[in-house]
Amino acid sequence: MREPIENNGSSPLPPPQALLERLKDYGQEDVFALWDELSFEERDLLVKDIESLDLSRIDRIIRCSLGSQGLPVAAIEAVPESSVSTVEERRLEERERWWKMGLKAISDGKLAVLLLSGGQGTRLGSSDPKGCFNIGLPSGKSLFQLQAERILCVQRLAAQASSEGSGGSGQIHWYIMTSPFTDEATRKFFESHKYFGLEADQVTFFKQGTLPCVSKDGRFIMETPFSVAKAPDGNGGVYSALKSSRLLEDMAVRGIKYVDCYGVDNALVRVADPTFVGYFIDKGVAAAAKVVRKAYPQEKVGVFVRRGKGGPLTVVEYSELDQSLASAINQGTGRLRFCWSNVCLHMFTLDFLNQVANGLEKDSIYHFAEKKIPSIHGFTMGLKLEQFVFDAFPYAPSTALFEVLREEEFAPVKNANGSNYDTPDSARLLVLRLHTRWVVAAGGFLTHSVPLYATGVEVSPLCSYAGENLEAICRGRTFHVPCEITF
Repeated sequence: MREPIENNGSSPLPPPQALLERLKDYGQEDVFALWDELSFEERDLLVKDIESLDLSRIDRIIRCSLGSQGLPVAAIEAVPESSVSTVEERRLEERERWWKMGLKAISDGKLAVLLLSGGQGTRLGSSDPKGCFNIGLPSGKSLFQLQAERILCVQRLAAQASSEGSGGSGQIHWYIMTSPFTDEATRKFFESHKYFGLEADQVTFFKQGTLPCVSKDGRFIMETPFSVAKAPDGNGGVYSALKSSRLLEDMAVRGIKYVDCYGVDNALVRVADPTFVGYFIDKGVAAAAKVVRKAYPQEKVGVFVRRGKGGPLTVVEYSELDQSLASAINQGTGRLRFCWSNVCLHMFTLDFLNQVANGLEKDSIYHFAEKKIPSIHGFTMGLKLEQFVFDAFPYAPSTALFEVLREEEFAPVKNANGSNYDTPDSARLLVLRLHTRWVVAAGGFLTHSVPLYATGVEVSPLCSYAGENLEAICRGRTFHVPCEITF
């Protein structure tokens, strides 16, 4: 039980006057409501907690975000066909040209990879960072290791291509955004695994920010009598974190022009995909995204839309899309009108990232997520302030979409095994089935003691990035599945 402070019979020491006046300016003076009951140590903790907050910025975010609620927004239109490169329309010579362009940019050191890895595996039943998760492949590799080895493979392919022509042997720098909850564990995981074969100095970790949780009238919620409840600012916090960490400047110094940005929880992500890099450069746009076709009208995925006639492309969450629009058919193509699903696989120019970081900070509009917040009154309903990585797209003067097949590039790991979708088991099977098709196409044979639909072969990313260069390893050989094919 906390003992109130005695002050030798005199009146209690008040909170620091200057800090109290600042809080009053922003209507947040209630954070000192229990001041008289706090010990000296707790008062010190509370003062330091408040002093660590950028109060003017937070106040601007709260006011702008609350003020944007209910404002009319431009009607949405379908993404024009000219903005999308579809799988069926893509010619072989185009793919080969983009692949070579991408490898050239990589060998010239112009590409960085940006990983959004702030989340814990709570829904997977783990308190570790999501990237540490092992989805049960024959190799036992974590998501982080699969992604690191794909980077190593692309670097090797780019170096081989540059030795046949002109170009450098560029290293791909990997920027990894953590959160206060995952930062230390992520760094230790990489250190203990010797960066999965990458050079330690080509990996940079940085933390996303946090913001106070607030009540519906914008007041701070107190988690304890001496600390404000805070939460990470969403995966869109990457833009302000890159700016405040001066990593946009770091990228410029390294000669980076293009940034490949993706979420950690995709077991099939093609990190630093040369074809996508080449497409992006060829189109000359500021932003691009890989998209998959929506499987059915009610699928719970955000979709790309055009906001207003001739307006920018942006993402609308499934909950915001009217059912009649979700089911509408494009009579010309026979597809859903709003069919291009966002799967968090993006490409930006460095110039555009600078523009976005400044624009989002200036506008200061965040999304509200109503959640149970730990507070001095137990769990209470409150608001978390978040930005999403796709909030960048309305700022883009030009955006191109690049369709990919979900069975080749999208194996989300979001829910624990036993859930209906997006589990480690479903992701593992997607990886094994894709790699099995690669091995058979390369002339390999499989034997299996369980039904093939429930198993398969895993190809190490160090052997092949996207099914290439497997003939020498696989042709005429028989593999007993499940197994991993390595060098």
